[in-house]
Amino acid sequence: MKRLLIGTVLGAVAARAAYTALTRRPPGFNGLTGQEVWGRVNHRSEPVTLLEGPAFVAGAAAAGLAAPGLTGRMRAAALVAGAASGVLGAYDDLAGDGSSRGFKGHLAALARGEVTTGAVKVLGIGATGLAAAALAGSPARTPAGRALDTLLNGAIVAAGANVMNLFDLRPGRAIKVGLITGLLLAAGAGAAVVAAPLGAAVALLPEDLGERAMLGDAGANALGALLGLSATRLPLPGRLAVLGGLVALNAVSEYVSFTKVIRESPPLNWVDMLGRRPVETKPEPVQVR
Repeated sequence: MKRLLIGTVLGAVAARAAYTALTRRPPGFNGLTGQEVWGRVNHRSEPVTLLEGPAFVAGAAAAGLAAPGLTGRMRAAALVAGAASGVLGAYDDLAGDGSSRGFKGHLAALARGEVTTGAVKVLGIGATGLAAAALAGSPARTPAGRALDTLLNGAIVAAGANVMNLFDLRPGRAIKVGLITGLLLAAGAGAAVVAAPLGAAVALLPEDLGERAMLGDAGANALGALLGLSATRLPLPGRLAVLGGLVALNAVSEYVSFTKVIRESPPLNWVDMLGRRPVETKPEPVQVR
Protein backbone atom coordinates (compact mmCIF):
# COMPACT_ATOMS: atom_id res chain seq x y z
CA MET A 1 0.00 0.00 0.00
CA LYS A 2 2.84 2.39 0.86
CA ARG A 3 4.52 1.78 -2.50
CA LEU A 4 1.21 2.29 -4.32
CA LEU A 5 0.68 5.58 -2.52
CA ILE A 6 4.20 6.82 -3.29
CA GLY A 7 3.87 5.91 -6.97
CA THR A 8 0.48 7.62 -7.18
CA VAL A 9 1.78 10.82 -5.60
CA LEU A 10 4.81 10.84 -7.91
CA GLY A 11 2.51 10.41 -10.93
CA ALA A 12 0.25 13.25 -9.82
CA VAL A 13 3.11 15.67 -9.14
CA ALA A 14 4.89 14.86 -12.41
CA ALA A 15 1.73 15.17 -14.52
CA ARG A 16 0.75 18.52 -12.98
CA ALA A 17 4.27 19.85 -13.49
CA ALA A 18 4.27 18.70 -17.12
CA TYR A 19 0.82 20.19 -17.79
CA THR A 20 1.80 23.53 -16.26
CA ALA A 21 5.00 23.71 -18.30
CA LEU A 22 3.33 22.68 -21.56
CA THR A 23 0.35 25.03 -21.28
CA ARG A 24 2.52 27.94 -20.17
CA ARG A 25 4.52 27.71 -23.39
CA PRO A 26 2.65 25.39 -25.81
CA PRO A 27 5.13 23.90 -28.28
CA GLY A 28 4.61 24.81 -31.92
CA PHE A 29 6.32 23.59 -35.07
CA ASN A 30 6.34 24.01 -38.83
CA GLY A 31 5.64 27.69 -38.39
CA LEU A 32 2.45 27.06 -36.40
CA THR A 33 1.89 28.48 -32.93
CA GLY A 34 1.26 26.19 -29.97
CA GLN A 35 -2.41 27.13 -29.96
CA GLU A 36 -2.75 26.26 -33.64
CA VAL A 37 -1.05 22.90 -33.12
CA TRP A 38 -2.77 21.76 -29.91
CA GLY A 39 -6.03 23.73 -29.88
CA ARG A 40 -9.28 21.90 -30.66
CA VAL A 41 -13.02 22.31 -30.04
CA ASN A 42 -14.98 19.88 -27.88
CA HIS A 43 -18.49 18.45 -28.17
CA ARG A 44 -19.91 21.87 -27.21
CA SER A 45 -17.82 23.55 -29.93
CA GLU A 46 -15.78 25.24 -27.18
CA PRO A 47 -11.97 25.56 -27.27
CA VAL A 48 -9.86 22.98 -25.41
CA THR A 49 -6.22 21.95 -25.53
CA LEU A 50 -4.83 18.52 -26.38
CA LEU A 51 -1.81 19.11 -24.15
CA GLU A 52 -3.41 17.10 -21.37
CA GLY A 53 -2.39 13.99 -23.32
CA PRO A 54 1.34 14.76 -23.56
CA ALA A 55 1.28 15.88 -19.91
CA PHE A 56 -0.18 12.52 -18.88
CA VAL A 57 2.39 10.61 -20.94
CA ALA A 58 5.29 12.62 -19.52
CA GLY A 59 4.02 12.40 -15.94
CA ALA A 60 3.33 8.66 -16.06
CA ALA A 61 6.69 7.96 -17.72
CA ALA A 62 8.73 10.05 -15.27
CA ALA A 63 6.93 8.66 -12.22
CA GLY A 64 7.15 5.11 -13.55
CA LEU A 65 10.94 5.39 -13.66
CA ALA A 66 11.08 6.57 -10.04
CA ALA A 67 8.18 4.70 -8.39
CA PRO A 68 9.16 1.91 -5.95
CA GLY A 69 8.26 -1.74 -6.34
CA LEU A 70 9.07 -2.23 -10.05
CA THR A 71 11.80 -4.41 -11.53
CA GLY A 72 14.08 -2.94 -14.17
CA ARG A 73 12.36 -4.99 -16.88
CA MET A 74 8.92 -3.77 -15.82
CA ARG A 75 10.08 -0.15 -15.73
CA ALA A 76 11.34 -0.54 -19.29
CA ALA A 77 8.08 -2.22 -20.34
CA ALA A 78 5.98 0.57 -18.78
CA LEU A 79 8.10 3.23 -20.49
CA VAL A 80 7.69 1.56 -23.88
CA ALA A 81 3.96 0.86 -23.45
CA GLY A 82 3.05 4.34 -22.23
CA ALA A 83 5.46 6.56 -24.14
CA ALA A 84 5.25 4.79 -27.50
CA SER A 85 1.44 4.56 -27.37
CA GLY A 86 1.35 8.24 -26.45
CA VAL A 87 3.61 9.25 -29.33
CA LEU A 88 1.55 7.23 -31.82
CA GLY A 89 -1.63 8.72 -30.42
CA ALA A 90 -0.21 12.24 -30.69
CA TYR A 91 0.69 11.53 -34.31
CA ASP A 92 -2.94 10.62 -35.00
CA ASP A 93 -4.14 13.66 -33.00
CA LEU A 94 -2.03 16.09 -35.00
CA ALA A 95 -1.86 14.51 -38.46
CA GLY A 96 -5.19 12.65 -38.69
CA ASP A 97 -8.17 14.15 -40.50
CA GLY A 98 -10.85 11.87 -39.04
CA SER A 99 -12.00 10.69 -42.48
CA SER A 100 -11.69 7.02 -41.46
CA ARG A 101 -12.77 5.78 -38.04
CA GLY A 102 -12.65 2.40 -36.32
CA PHE A 103 -11.03 -0.77 -37.55
CA LYS A 104 -13.56 -1.08 -40.36
CA GLY A 105 -12.79 2.41 -41.59
CA HIS A 106 -9.03 1.91 -41.51
CA LEU A 107 -9.25 -1.49 -43.19
CA ALA A 108 -11.50 -0.07 -45.89
CA ALA A 109 -8.99 2.72 -46.48
CA LEU A 110 -6.15 0.20 -46.71
CA ALA A 111 -8.17 -1.79 -49.25
CA ARG A 112 -8.29 1.38 -51.36
CA GLY A 113 -4.53 1.72 -51.05
CA GLU A 114 -4.76 4.55 -48.51
CA VAL A 115 -2.65 4.31 -45.35
CA THR A 116 -4.42 6.41 -42.70
CA THR A 117 -2.80 7.83 -39.59
CA GLY A 118 -5.19 5.64 -37.61
CA ALA A 119 -3.92 2.51 -39.37
CA VAL A 120 -0.33 3.52 -38.61
CA LYS A 121 -1.31 4.02 -34.98
CA VAL A 122 -3.12 0.68 -34.69
CA LEU A 123 -0.24 -1.27 -36.23
CA GLY A 124 2.31 0.69 -34.20
CA ILE A 125 0.49 0.11 -30.93
CA GLY A 126 0.27 -3.59 -31.76
CA ALA A 127 4.04 -3.70 -32.17
CA THR A 128 4.47 -1.61 -29.03
CA GLY A 129 2.33 -4.03 -27.04
CA LEU A 130 4.45 -6.98 -28.13
CA ALA A 131 7.66 -5.11 -27.32
CA ALA A 132 6.41 -4.16 -23.86
CA ALA A 133 5.28 -7.73 -23.18
CA ALA A 134 8.65 -9.09 -24.25
CA LEU A 135 10.47 -6.61 -22.00
CA ALA A 136 8.25 -7.46 -19.02
CA GLY A 137 9.15 -11.13 -19.37
CA SER A 138 7.21 -14.29 -18.60
CA PRO A 139 7.35 -16.86 -15.79
CA ALA A 140 6.78 -19.68 -18.29
CA ARG A 141 9.53 -22.32 -18.26
CA THR A 142 9.58 -23.22 -21.96
CA PRO A 143 10.32 -21.08 -25.03
CA ALA A 144 6.90 -21.94 -26.45
CA GLY A 145 5.21 -20.91 -23.21
CA ARG A 146 7.11 -17.62 -23.11
CA ALA A 147 6.22 -16.91 -26.72
CA LEU A 148 2.51 -17.55 -26.10
CA ASP A 149 2.66 -15.39 -22.97
CA THR A 150 4.23 -12.56 -24.96
CA LEU A 151 1.54 -12.76 -27.66
CA LEU A 152 -1.26 -12.82 -25.08
CA ASN A 153 0.18 -9.99 -22.99
CA GLY A 154 1.03 -7.90 -26.04
CA ALA A 155 -2.55 -8.24 -27.28
CA ILE A 156 -3.85 -7.09 -23.88
CA VAL A 157 -1.64 -3.98 -23.92
CA ALA A 158 -2.62 -3.07 -27.50
CA ALA A 159 -6.34 -3.76 -27.02
CA GLY A 160 -6.35 -1.79 -23.76
CA ALA A 161 -4.86 1.21 -25.54
CA ASN A 162 -7.53 1.15 -28.23
CA VAL A 163 -10.47 0.56 -25.89
CA MET A 164 -9.57 3.50 -23.64
CA ASN A 165 -9.55 5.74 -26.69
CA LEU A 166 -13.18 4.75 -27.37
CA PHE A 167 -14.23 6.38 -24.10
CA ASP A 168 -12.50 9.72 -24.66
CA LEU A 169 -15.60 11.33 -26.16
CA ARG A 170 -16.91 13.32 -23.19
CA PRO A 171 -15.18 15.27 -20.40
CA GLY A 172 -13.61 13.03 -17.79
CA ARG A 173 -15.09 9.81 -19.17
CA ALA A 174 -11.87 8.05 -20.17
CA ILE A 175 -10.16 9.03 -16.92
CA LYS A 176 -13.10 7.78 -14.84
CA VAL A 177 -13.04 4.45 -16.69
CA GLY A 178 -9.28 4.34 -16.18
CA LEU A 179 -9.52 5.10 -12.46
CA ILE A 180 -12.18 2.46 -11.84
CA THR A 181 -10.20 -0.13 -13.80
CA GLY A 182 -6.93 0.91 -12.19
CA LEU A 183 -8.28 0.63 -8.66
CA LEU A 184 -9.42 -2.92 -9.40
CA LEU A 185 -6.01 -3.79 -10.82
CA ALA A 186 -4.28 -2.14 -7.85
CA ALA A 187 -5.64 -4.88 -5.62
CA GLY A 188 -3.54 -7.45 -7.49
CA ALA A 189 0.03 -8.04 -8.58
CA GLY A 190 -0.04 -5.11 -11.03
CA ALA A 191 -0.37 -2.45 -8.32
CA ALA A 192 3.13 -1.05 -8.81
CA VAL A 193 2.59 -0.70 -12.56
CA VAL A 194 -0.69 1.12 -12.25
CA ALA A 195 0.31 3.54 -9.48
CA ALA A 196 1.98 6.23 -11.64
CA PRO A 197 -0.73 6.39 -14.34
CA LEU A 198 -3.44 6.50 -11.67
CA GLY A 199 -1.77 9.47 -10.01
CA ALA A 200 -1.28 11.25 -13.33
CA ALA A 201 -4.92 10.67 -14.26
CA VAL A 202 -6.21 12.00 -10.93
CA ALA A 203 -4.06 15.13 -11.22
CA LEU A 204 -5.40 15.94 -14.70
CA LEU A 205 -9.06 15.05 -14.06
CA PRO A 206 -10.06 18.62 -13.01
CA GLU A 207 -8.79 20.01 -16.33
CA ASP A 208 -10.74 17.35 -18.21
CA LEU A 209 -13.98 17.78 -16.24
CA GLY A 210 -13.63 21.56 -16.47
CA GLU A 211 -13.55 21.22 -20.28
CA ARG A 212 -10.29 23.11 -20.51
CA ALA A 213 -8.33 20.14 -21.86
CA MET A 214 -8.77 16.62 -23.19
CA LEU A 215 -6.63 13.50 -23.23
CA GLY A 216 -6.89 13.01 -26.97
CA ASP A 217 -5.48 9.86 -28.54
CA ALA A 218 -2.08 10.53 -26.95
CA GLY A 219 -3.33 10.39 -23.38
CA ALA A 220 -6.10 7.83 -23.83
CA ASN A 221 -3.90 5.35 -25.70
CA ALA A 222 -1.13 5.69 -23.12
CA LEU A 223 -3.54 5.26 -20.19
CA GLY A 224 -5.12 2.18 -21.75
CA ALA A 225 -1.76 0.63 -22.61
CA LEU A 226 -0.45 1.06 -19.06
CA LEU A 227 -3.62 -0.41 -17.57
CA GLY A 228 -3.26 -3.30 -20.01
CA LEU A 229 0.34 -3.83 -18.92
CA SER A 230 -0.83 -3.95 -15.30
CA ALA A 231 -3.43 -6.57 -16.26
CA THR A 232 -0.69 -8.79 -17.69
CA ARG A 233 0.36 -9.53 -14.10
CA LEU A 234 -2.89 -11.45 -13.55
CA PRO A 235 -3.00 -15.27 -13.61
CA LEU A 236 -3.70 -16.85 -17.00
CA PRO A 237 -7.50 -17.22 -16.55
CA GLY A 238 -7.75 -13.57 -15.58
CA ARG A 239 -5.68 -12.46 -18.56
CA LEU A 240 -7.80 -14.50 -20.95
CA ALA A 241 -10.94 -12.95 -19.49
CA VAL A 242 -9.49 -9.44 -19.79
CA LEU A 243 -8.48 -9.96 -23.42
CA GLY A 244 -11.89 -11.41 -24.24
CA GLY A 245 -13.60 -8.38 -22.72
CA LEU A 246 -11.33 -5.93 -24.54
CA VAL A 247 -11.83 -7.65 -27.89
CA ALA A 248 -15.59 -7.67 -27.33
CA LEU A 249 -15.64 -3.94 -26.55
CA ASN A 250 -13.58 -3.18 -29.64
CA ALA A 251 -15.93 -5.24 -31.80
CA VAL A 252 -19.12 -3.80 -30.29
CA SER A 253 -17.86 -0.24 -30.76
CA GLU A 254 -18.03 -0.69 -34.53
CA TYR A 255 -21.82 -0.96 -34.32
CA VAL A 256 -22.91 0.58 -31.01
CA SER A 257 -22.44 4.09 -29.65
CA PHE A 258 -20.97 3.93 -26.14
CA THR A 259 -22.22 7.47 -25.53
CA LYS A 260 -25.79 6.41 -26.29
CA VAL A 261 -25.55 3.32 -24.08
CA ILE A 262 -24.16 5.37 -21.18
CA ARG A 263 -26.75 8.12 -21.60
CA GLU A 264 -29.64 5.63 -21.58
CA SER A 265 -28.41 3.78 -18.45
CA PRO A 266 -29.18 5.83 -15.30
CA PRO A 267 -26.32 4.39 -13.16
CA LEU A 268 -23.74 4.78 -15.93
CA ASN A 269 -25.03 8.22 -16.82
CA TRP A 270 -24.79 9.33 -13.18
CA VAL A 271 -21.13 8.32 -13.03
CA ASP A 272 -20.49 9.86 -16.43
CA MET A 273 -22.01 13.21 -15.42
CA LEU A 274 -20.35 13.33 -11.98
CA GLY A 275 -18.35 16.56 -11.82
CA ARG A 276 -19.35 17.66 -15.32
CA ARG A 277 -21.30 20.65 -16.50
CA PRO A 278 -24.95 19.83 -17.21
CA VAL A 279 -25.83 18.87 -20.74
CA GLU A 280 -27.29 21.88 -22.50
CA THR A 281 -30.69 21.31 -24.01
CA LYS A 282 -32.05 23.48 -26.76
CA PRO A 283 -35.42 25.08 -25.97
CA GLU A 284 -38.38 23.96 -27.98
CA PRO A 285 -39.18 26.41 -30.77
CA VAL A 286 -42.14 28.67 -30.04
CA GLN A 287 -44.87 28.31 -32.61
CA VAL A 288 -46.48 31.57 -33.55
CA ARG A 289 -50.09 31.24 -34.63
